Amino acid sequence: MPASPSSSAQAAREALAVRLAHLARDAGLTGRELSARCGWHPAKTSRLLRAKAAPSDADLHAWCAACGAEDQADDLIATNRAVESMYLEWRRQHQGGMRRAQQDVLARTAAAQVCRAYVSNVIPGFFQTAAYAEALMRTITDFQGTPDDIPEAVAARLARSRFLYKGDHRFVVLIEEWVLRSCIGTAQTMAGQLAHLLTVMPLPSVSLGVIPLSAQRTVWPLEAFYLYDDHHTVVETLTAGISVRQPREIADYARAFKGLSTMAVHGDAARTLIQAAIDALE
Repeated sequence: MPASPSSSAQAAREALAVRLAHLARDAGLTGRELSARCGWHPAKTSRLLRAKAAPSDADLHAWCAACGAEDQADDLIATNRAVESMYLEWRRQHQGGMRRAQQDVLARTAAAQVCRAYVSNVIPGFFQTAAYAEALMRTITDFQGTPDDIPEAVAARLARSRFLYKGDHRFVVLIEEWVLRSCIGTAQTMAGQLAHLLTVMPLPSVSLGVIPLSAQRTVWPLEAFYLYDDHHTVVETLTAGISVRQPREIADYARAFKGLSTMAVHGDAARTLIQAAIDALE
């Protein structure tokens, strides 16, 4: 099982640090000598070499110049930017509002033939109603203190639902029962959202399973994650979305999804749990 959802990003940071260490070693420079050439404190060099700090573009240009390896700067900068894209803080993604981030997810969904989703917190975006999405995004925006572009963000999120009805996309979803019982927005909003789940369940593109509260756990509850085909996983934490592309970790998430699937109920049994959650709102 995954030891940490951010391990892919950390491994990539450490690999970049190793490349920087090799440049300094090949140039015959000590850490103190390299720091002097770059014009910064040796402690900064130490942090970069231990992958405790992320270098800026300017840092990488300075490092390469100090080592006489200017020809490697562009490649290192591209690598560093790819590392940064693995671990994206929500506040950073939402610094101009939520719409752009939702458009990125829309593009990711459009490109995938099969999306497997395990959700332990909220109803997944491609199943959300407008009222539910608005209530959820209002809560997130208030918590993060980011700009309010909720109407535009809701529209971008709801655009994902069209893939339920067109093309050859498939959505295989596992929801923890407590998600059905967690009231986002008003009781009326939540009832409408749960009724919508019952509406999309029969679609040929949808497989929806619910993991009952009473299920004997063979896989512990995890953070929500989305598997796009077999080559990309996105994990959602409180503070960041983590992009996992390391094959070993993707295989771990696929194995976790398979284990979670064995605990889920489908068809009439799942509909019964959804209907019970609706009835509890009355």
